[in-house]
Amino acid sequence: MMNKTYEKGIYIHIPFCVHKCIYCDFLSAPAGDAVKYAYTRALINEIRNTADRQVKDKITSIFFGGGTPSVLPDGCIADILSAVRDCFDISDDAEITMECNPGTVNESRLSEYRAAGVNRLSFGLQSADNNELKMLGRIHTFEQFEESFRLARDAGFNNINVDLMSAIPGQTEATLENTFDKVMALQPEHISVYSLILEEGTYLADNIDKFPPVPDEEEDRRMYHITKQILENAGYERYEISNYSRPGFECRHNLLYWNRGEYYGFGCSAAGFTGNERYSDIRDVREYIELNGDIGKLHENIEILTKEDAMEEFMFLGLRKVAGVDVKDFQNRFGVSINDVYAKETERNINKGLLVKRGDMLRLTEYGMDICNTVMSDFILTDGD
Repeated sequence: MMNKTYEKGIYIHIPFCVHKCIYCDFLSAPAGDAVKYAYTRALINEIRNTADRQVKDKITSIFFGGGTPSVLPDGCIADILSAVRDCFDISDDAEITMECNPGTVNESRLSEYRAAGVNRLSFGLQSADNNELKMLGRIHTFEQFEESFRLARDAGFNNINVDLMSAIPGQTEATLENTFDKVMALQPEHISVYSLILEEGTYLADNIDKFPPVPDEEEDRRMYHITKQILENAGYERYEISNYSRPGFECRHNLLYWNRGEYYGFGCSAAGFTGNERYSDIRDVREYIELNGDIGKLHENIEILTKEDAMEEFMFLGLRKVAGVDVKDFQNRFGVSINDVYAKETERNINKGLLVKRGDMLRLTEYGMDICNTVMSDFILTDGD
């Protein structure tokens, strides 16, 4: 199977936070410094043991996610990046992103991150309304976010993302617009706006009756359109269903995912994709530390992808991008025309006004973006289809 790789990335998962938010289903929990130091040592060993098995790949993006990576003790981020540089060939212009929560960074830590090579921050704000933040279980106020943002600018960060959330219980169009007004006044380079999903097993989902009403599907869709209108009017270009940026500040790491590029996953529960294999690390933090980088025991949920799997992924990941999928790229990767595989699905969705083809690009229409999950599910291959 042809699987041309254009860039490679690294994802590093830090499974610690100050306080578990009521809507969060990511692997994250509070922990003491002893556990964090032990985890950092095990993580570095995983990085070194993985690199021992591989030829040196050119890495163009590194992403610290969590959890809250900025809760690691001083020096840990620098030590991890030092190990990555020892083991991999990092592009001079690599994008190195670190997720932070407002209130977990200070002047010295931000200076440390910059010195270590971090050049992009992603602040998890979610809302500029302090009542909404308190209801969600966030540890910060909007004023604390403003201070963290200012400190980041002072430390030299000129590429900052702000994560926001719509369809929060009790949220109105007015409070959402107020959030945009306050955030855009700070002029971040990138804004991500995700609709709240009630994930099974979270405190919010299990106790939803105790909270203000969640905006219904119609209200959620109106908020989506308001988001697009306000942000585009302010000079932010939507380049993916939920992501907006100033020109030239698209998140390269996320584009790597949507372009089906390869990446290594390091850390508890981290996912990776290399060759035609997808995998994830074990989810138990204590066990992860005890295994101390033993690759043979860390990886689980290993899936060897077929050509059909790869073609499906190419379509439902690529269609998330506003630009859509490149039919020539499909041909180059898989040695077959997209029409030979998806002619029926493509024609059906074009006729419904959900897809449009312009030159070599096949993309969702505005209406298609509204019901993107329905369109993408149409490109899942089934036996006999």
